[in-house]
Amino acid sequence: MIELILGGARSGKSRLAEARITDNSPQKVIYIATATAYDDEMRTRIKHHQQRRPDHWQLIEEPIELGKIIQQYNQANTVLLIECLTLWLTNLLCHSDAEQFALQKKHFIEQLQHTQAEIILVSNETGMGVVPMGELSRRFVDEAGFLHQTLAQLSDRVTLVVAGLEHCLKQPKLSNSHSPIAGSSNA
Repeated sequence: MIELILGGARSGKSRLAEARITDNSPQKVIYIATATAYDDEMRTRIKHHQQRRPDHWQLIEEPIELGKIIQQYNQANTVLLIECLTLWLTNLLCHSDAEQFALQKKHFIEQLQHTQAEIILVSNETGMGVVPMGELSRRFVDEAGFLHQTLAQLSDRVTLVVAGLEHCLKQPKLSNSHSPIAGSSNA
């Protein structure tokens, strides 16, 4: 099961992702943080997230190689919560090696397609406003949009969070044996 949770800054997307895990009571939870603390404001944001998480969740800080982490922890009865894909994207776009972006994105997508772990992906929906003025900003918005489209296709569930309210964009399909219509004499 792969779920993509999108939303704006302070929309409640992280809280929803964490609640999904709490509700599912998995055996093992690995929180994969992509943020890097370059300034005091970011350190405060990171600390806020840390204080909210249960102590028994394993933390892995990985700003670049998400595919490698998914591959390493590709096991059933495990939930990987990846927070946040737009920070990961920023890390890649600001990396000095231009080829790194394409290679890391490809490896990430490939590993998602072959994982046995449950994956919850958290990302900012950034392309709902004006077109940014700077070249790097426009590339970021474009790349985030392309990434989200790809992930939405791979995901079993896609949720948009606005003002703390979740809006289901895609939900897991029920098989015919679980369909309320299957087996009905009126079908």
